Amino acid sequence: MRVLLTGGTGFIGDPVARALRAAGHDVTIVSRHPGHVPAKAIAWDGVRDAMPETDAVVNLAGESIAEGRWTPERKARIVASRIDATRVVVEAIRTAAKRPHVLVNASAIGFYGPRGDEELDETAPAGEGFLADVCRRWEAEAFRARDLDVRVVALRLGVVLGRGGGALGKMLIPFRACLGGRIGSGKQWMSWIHRADVVGLVLAAIGNDAYAGPVNATAPAPVRNRDFTAALARAVHRPAVLPVPGIALRLALGEMATMLLSGQRVVPAAATAAGFQFAYPELAPALASLVD
Repeated sequence: MRVLLTGGTGFIGDPVARALRAAGHDVTIVSRHPGHVPAKAIAWDGVRDAMPETDAVVNLAGESIAEGRWTPERKARIVASRIDATRVVVEAIRTAAKRPHVLVNASAIGFYGPRGDEELDETAPAGEGFLADVCRRWEAEAFRARDLDVRVVALRLGVVLGRGGGALGKMLIPFRACLGGRIGSGKQWMSWIHRADVVGLVLAAIGNDAYAGPVNATAPAPVRNRDFTAALARAVHRPAVLPVPGIALRLALGEMATMLLSGQRVVPAAATAAGFQFAYPELAPALASLVD
């Protein structure tokens, strides 16, 4: 299968690209700097020309939401990097003489907004707040491809755990220095997923028509922040005795602190119904596989 991949050099995109190639697929990465990509790559202005030769599109483009305060300028970039990129992809599909069979488009569980202890599957409505609004608009842009007879999968990503970056990369340094601890009350839910399972879900969504619409990319066993903290402390053999007060987090991060202080209890109902087998359904083995 010929796959067009955006965001193919990032924390999730790079292992997705490698897994696709290992499975025998022909992968073309879309990049702002294709000359710096050590693989088959094109620039964004080549997407339209590449689309007729594409069987599947995986769109993972989007600026990180976890790098610094959400200033008005950063918010604008977060929105544009997702919605504008998705619009380019869908417009290229619309004008293609031969269209791909499937578009797997990234989204996030931020779609649900802060929801307390409510268990959330893919039928839950959108929540409120900046991230919920971004995800709602992001998915709406992707779902326009449905009108073009393209199967669309919106992967609502949880907290992705992997080596060399992401949320776990930020946590390991303070935890290994005995400076880790729960965030705020620690009662908020963390819906996490091992990066290997994200990669598996992308490949499954490409090849299996049972995947369509929103799909929660989270492990079956979400945990509270205090339990995640305890599990990570055990994994690195350090105590976790320094909680981060909510007020300090709000002073440091502003609006972005809401994302850390109020979580979502998300379950992967669609993936489970489609028969997906998680390699890491439980947190402790997932952390053990990632922490030396």
